[in-house]
Amino acid sequence: MQIFSYFFTKKVWISCVIRINVVPLQHISNLRMILLADSGSTKVHWLLSTQSGQQSDFFTDGINPVMQPEETVRHIISDQLLPQIAKHLWIGPVTRIDFYGAGCTPEKKVVVAEVLASIFRHADIRVESDMLGAARGLFGNRQGVACILGTGSGSCFYDGEKIAFAVPSLGFILGDEGSAATLGKRLVGDIFKNQLGDDLKQRFLDQYHLTQADVIERVYRQPLPNRFLAELARFCAENIADERIHRLVYEHFESFVTRNLLQYMPAQGTMPVGFVGSVAYYYKEVLTEVLNAHRMTISAILKDPIEGLANQLKQEKNY
Repeated sequence: MQIFSYFFTKKVWISCVIRINVVPLQHISNLRMILLADSGSTKVHWLLSTQSGQQSDFFTDGINPVMQPEETVRHIISDQLLPQIAKHLWIGPVTRIDFYGAGCTPEKKVVVAEVLASIFRHADIRVESDMLGAARGLFGNRQGVACILGTGSGSCFYDGEKIAFAVPSLGFILGDEGSAATLGKRLVGDIFKNQLGDDLKQRFLDQYHLTQADVIERVYRQPLPNRFLAELARFCAENIADERIHRLVYEHFESFVTRNLLQYMPAQGTMPVGFVGSVAYYYKEVLTEVLNAHRMTISAILKDPIEGLANQLKQEKNY
């Protein structure tokens, strides 16, 4: 396209022709836009990737179809995600969505898939468990034991393609060893049962301004008690230098190893273990202590698996 431009310099009018290369609209609309999502119960990390390699990160509240109704899932995607990515959609529609999420069991993942399909009508949608996303992000096409330690927890043996075996996590009431919710539950119980000393108890109460009645209300009568307990677990990170808190966190990870990881280890030898999630990332020193005591090899500790998933996406032949 040619644009005629006129400008004035030294009392002389000069005209010139500016040539602009314009990409036809039909070519723009054919560009692929892929949306990756790693969803926990607290937040979703979204990554929008274009065929040219440009990537942008976005965050919303967590999506867990086991604990949230369909309307909540729809609200998070339409009211929180869409306004953030709208400015990128002039390139073309999202053509593929890979969503890995907590609570995306075979029975429940259809809820997320249907909501996504109703909003992104041109997209090929794939919804899988957060556990499979963690395994692929950590190991790619290699085998290993993949673990999630975030608001909730999970683990599996990944054979390089699929989850071959998984110890059930059972949620923060029955299990979820290693998670922030279970760590918060243990912390609150020890605080109010006077197991951590008067000084730590007072420090906790001064920081959070919670009474025993407040905790009972939030845990037993309010929605999403797992998030509430996970938020209180931050107290452990802030006071990890205290020997009593260090011991509590150590025992927390010891329980995860003995009740989960030992079931994946062969009779002879060991195999690589990888971790994703904020709890694994921020308590990596204590976690490493525990695994070293069991002579287990940590292959990686990632805050979330998006980076590994995005790198695999770039390697796909059809991308």
